[in-house]
Amino acid sequence: MLVTQIRLEHVESFHECLDTVAKENRFLAQTEALPLEIITSFVKDSIENDAIQYVALVNNQVVGWADIFPHWASTLAHRGNLGMGVHPAYRGQGIGEQRLRTCLKKARSKGISRIELETRADNFPSINLYKKLGFVTEVTKKNAMKFNETFFDSIQMSLIFE
Repeated sequence: MLVTQIRLEHVESFHECLDTVAKENRFLAQTEALPLEIITSFVKDSIENDAIQYVALVNNQVVGWADIFPHWASTLAHRGNLGMGVHPAYRGQGIGEQRLRTCLKKARSKGISRIELETRADNFPSINLYKKLGFVTEVTKKNAMKFNETFFDSIQMSLIFE
């Protein structure tokens, strides 16, 4: 497995991986990937702006991703929002931790001092990973997500670099 910054050659398999995870209706706020053209534009912008966006590759196919995007407002630009996912066939192998550590290192080097995320409250493997790397729970939001007519609580977590 290789962890690398996303490149244009990864767009199609990134789109496929994102769509697979989204269609699980469990881990992401979206239930399917946006159209390939939109994802392509998103990746091009990420590359041009040296975004904190990494993918995990197996046989040159994206099997996971992690990214941290800073807030657009100048007074909030020290904050970054974390997003990540792993293809179901590759979970539990340390792929998430490796990508997340890489993203955190780059975020810190780019002056981001606070990383924020939101996850479903029953996503215990991810919550345990975030805690392992120093994230703390800030708030639980009741009925924050709705999948297939069922509500789920979410947890907002953060990591502050001192």
